[in-house]
Amino acid sequence: MKTRTKQILAVVVIIAIAFSWMLLLKGIPGKVGPLKDKIELGLDIKGGVYVVLQADTNLKGEKLSKLMEQTKAVIENRVDQMGLKNPNVSIEGGDRIRVELPGAENSDEAIKAIGKTAQLKFVMADQSFVLDGSSVKKATSDTASDGGGYAVNVEFNSAGAKAFEEATKKALSGEVNSTMGSMKTEDGSKVKGGQIVIMLDNEIISHPNVKSVISGGKCEISGSFTQDEASELAALIRGGSLPVKLTEISASSQTAQIGMNMLTKSIVAGIIGSIIILLIMLFGYRIMGVAADIALALYIALVLIIMAAMGSVLTLSGIAGIILSIGMAVDANVIIFTRIREEIERGKTIRVATQTGFKRAMSTIIDSQVTTLIAAVIMYQIGTSSVRGFAWTLMIGIIVSIFTAVVVTQLFMSLISGSRKFAVNKYFGLSEDGVTTMKLKRQFHFIKHRKVYYIISICVISAGLIFAGARGLNYGIDFTGGTMLHYDLGHQVSTQQVKDVMARHNVNLGQMQVIFSGDKNNEVIIKTNEDLSSQERASINKDIEKTFNITESDVLATEHFGASVGKELKMNALKSIGLAALGMLIYIRLRFRKWKFGASALLGVLHDVMIVFAAYAIFGITVNNPFIAAILTVVGYSINDTIVIFDRVRENLRFIKKGGTAEILDLSINQTLSRSIMTSLTTFVVMIPLFIMTSSAIREFVLPLMIGVGTGCLSSIFICSPLYYEMSTHGKDAERHERELARARRKQKQQDERLKKEMDAKAIDVSEEEYAVKDDITEEHIKPDNDENNENDELYVSHDDGRHGRGKSKKTRKERKNSK
Repeated sequence: MKTRTKQILAVVVIIAIAFSWMLLLKGIPGKVGPLKDKIELGLDIKGGVYVVLQADTNLKGEKLSKLMEQTKAVIENRVDQMGLKNPNVSIEGGDRIRVELPGAENSDEAIKAIGKTAQLKFVMADQSFVLDGSSVKKATSDTASDGGGYAVNVEFNSAGAKAFEEATKKALSGEVNSTMGSMKTEDGSKVKGGQIVIMLDNEIISHPNVKSVISGGKCEISGSFTQDEASELAALIRGGSLPVKLTEISASSQTAQIGMNMLTKSIVAGIIGSIIILLIMLFGYRIMGVAADIALALYIALVLIIMAAMGSVLTLSGIAGIILSIGMAVDANVIIFTRIREEIERGKTIRVATQTGFKRAMSTIIDSQVTTLIAAVIMYQIGTSSVRGFAWTLMIGIIVSIFTAVVVTQLFMSLISGSRKFAVNKYFGLSEDGVTTMKLKRQFHFIKHRKVYYIISICVISAGLIFAGARGLNYGIDFTGGTMLHYDLGHQVSTQQVKDVMARHNVNLGQMQVIFSGDKNNEVIIKTNEDLSSQERASINKDIEKTFNITESDVLATEHFGASVGKELKMNALKSIGLAALGMLIYIRLRFRKWKFGASALLGVLHDVMIVFAAYAIFGITVNNPFIAAILTVVGYSINDTIVIFDRVRENLRFIKKGGTAEILDLSINQTLSRSIMTSLTTFVVMIPLFIMTSSAIREFVLPLMIGVGTGCLSSIFICSPLYYEMSTHGKDAERHERELARARRKQKQQDERLKKEMDAKAIDVSEEEYAVKDDITEEHIKPDNDENNENDELYVSHDDGRHGRGKSKKTRKERKNSK
């Protein structure tokens, strides 16, 4: 691509970034509103109620699916009558119904409305009663008897058959006058006197004309039905009462006050974190940091635009995912910039170094991001709504980060590297002699001290297991089952006052926890492991309101989890970690060929999970639903870091022929050490404002991530690489290593013999006593120094008895020449 074309594209990108942010924040006046307003906010932000109901049935497969569809249809009909904006009813886990009601304030009333027995009735046009749902035996959809589309066939019991026959006679008599003309019907037409009206929860779902007297207890409702419409009407009639008993297993309600407050704080925390990252990139990578910052500005805008365009729901956990992905998005740029600096240090021009750096970094970027994407996909498939929100934003972020790093950063870096003004070492963070200014000078020997790292890890994990065994983990109510109540009391109260109220409702105080929050500790959060019913929660709320003189609007949030939910969460945690590890193992095996890379990376993942587990056990941190999402993110992040090192190991094994496995591993770790530190720093730093400024709901996601990021970075260096070494010093690798040493010994012997012959030919009298004997050969070969001006020259010699040695002549070169 020509330079002029690149310059035009760069200008287009800058304009696109400015336009994107204008579109997000301001929109186009008079034409398009701000896109930020089109991002749907989750219940935890704008307030509302959700409830998960489980069907009490033993049906399986297709029968279960049909039953749940019928139940969903009935509940959707009830929810529509509440007049709420964007309610959502979905089937979850096969036998559960999840209902989300944005804007609903009272979870108890909402649950009653959803789970009540449906009122299905047949009435005349004058609203006189005919029969109710209890008289309906059967309702199915089929093709109409006249062949004109689809119809609904209804069958009544004996009492219903008789009542329906009388109603048809009355409708045909012409004596019925409609009093339902103003009521809304399913197709918009008015109810007439010769019709029988079918109503569900006082809503008209059908009003067919009576053509003849119908006896025998069977009737056909025909019309211009599609197959889906006939099936839906049959389900509604058939589900006059709910087709199956539903049991509440989890519920939550939250006011908009708390969610919008947290949204504002999260946005501010995200802005602070982003600014810190922009400054770190500028300080650490100079002119390359400018290119990264441009790409990052486009990255953030694209993530938000994609979410708005796809109608994604933004939750508090999703905000955490976006901010975390901003820190991780820098990773690709760090890998590229580190590569570019290495190529410059090898003597290449900046233009060539930039091209080579991008080419060599590409496979590492793809490998590291794909493994994190695997974890995010599994998290989305298995997790609950809050975890899915986190996973969805993380998936979008990973894909967009690859685009911005590979396309946008490369565009600007190619222009910078071709510039006469900026394509100089100092702007790339190197000295004039081509050495990186901000670089760890010391080369660390990680493999040599690996046993120390093993011991430290074993001690930490053992301590965690001991604490977990002695006092157990601090499970949250979403794992154990229980209830959470959150109130704004307007003033500070004592713990005993709260306990007195709860004692009046026979709540076990030994299983209850009282937490004060808010700026002046005027908010109280009550957590109990007891599974309080909706009626019990409503009774406690009224007592709290009366005792502390507050109103219903001061009930900020309530949450309820049945014991079955906790068991499922635990199983999902194990299942998700197992599936993520398996997926990554398969990918690494395909990409790296050698099983040792995958096995050591997998053991590293297990190590990181155990370390996070140990931290939770030792410090008594609450283990709850976000813990699963955090663990999976840690798994992806840990593998990401490990793959960067292993990718360099694979490259060095291919091109470096001298040295053993330990030397190559040490070299690879040292070469990628600055990248590991920088990436962990940017990811960690962006989470600090989020942890400090936001609520406990987001902290529950952020805390294990902060622990995991540090653990993942350390394990890739101190655990995974040494484990690969342990596996590589056996079998074929050991044999190859011995062959390399044997070749080195033969080569050294030949050099020694040649040197001896040359010395004999020159009649240099070298006595055995004049040299310090070197008894064995190492893997490094020290060549003779041929500098004739060095009077203290070192010589490599071979003695008649086969020994090899290196020593200094006691005579100077001048004395030896004179003696000759």
